[in-house]
Amino acid sequence: MRIDLHAHSTASDGTDTPAELVRNAAAEGLDVVALTDHDTVGGYAEAADAVRALDGALTLVTGAELSCRLGGTSLHMLAYLFDPAEPTLAAERELVRDDRVPRAKGMVARLRDLGVPITWEQVARIAGNGSVGRPHVASALVELGVVETVSDAFTEEWLADGGRAYVEKHELDPFDAIRLVKGAGGVTVFAHPAAAKRGRTIPEAAIAELAAAGLDGIEVDHMDHDEPTRARLRALAAELGLLATGSSDYHGSRKSCRLGEYTTDPEVYREISRRATGAVPITAI
Repeated sequence: MRIDLHAHSTASDGTDTPAELVRNAAAEGLDVVALTDHDTVGGYAEAADAVRALDGALTLVTGAELSCRLGGTSLHMLAYLFDPAEPTLAAERELVRDDRVPRAKGMVARLRDLGVPITWEQVARIAGNGSVGRPHVASALVELGVVETVSDAFTEEWLADGGRAYVEKHELDPFDAIRLVKGAGGVTVFAHPAAAKRGRTIPEAAIAELAAAGLDGIEVDHMDHDEPTRARLRALAAELGLLATGSSDYHGSRKSCRLGEYTTDPEVYREISRRATGAVPITAI
């Protein structure tokens, strides 16, 4: 089985619609794909319809990537198979989404102060109906020729945490995120925990505290982790009794990674499915 548990659509900052994401996952030969848009479940219905229309067997795992902050450091929490209608978690997702527009406008203002001829209208056009975020601002910088790639915008010079144009937004405390996701019947996995090139990362002692609070797993195999980092994280997961996942963090043409570039062990996927009580994976059958 080929299982990719981290992918984004146009419901947040990917370039594939939810239906295109599903079809592309099937074309790549994946058996399971997770839709994990930032702080939104807006792509669920379209992705589910696309899975049910497939001739082949592809399973859709519904999820979200929740924006969190711990001690001044941003981090992302992957939440799988939670009840999207559970009101407390839904309210927190809405707070984060509502803060995304003023935050993006703030980044545009800072960039203009730095001499970049970016406009809010340009960023809004790139975001479309998606949940606007830094990758949309980064894409505008690529359009303007300020940087070559979206990844090049995530530096201290521009949009990385603490960068010259960085603006904070409402983010969940990760301990609250774990509690809320569990309350909605879901499973939590700390996304790309050692992706240092994105900005500051939290220490392993803090990951141990999250594990003690009920964190289910950490994303080990990821494009932003080199081989020594993956080995260290895999050992940490074993030490803390955490599940170790792998995924592409696919964003369509916005990033260079492809669907299925990194995958999750089938036994780990089955354990995630077993632990979840808020929703079940969706299949064409």
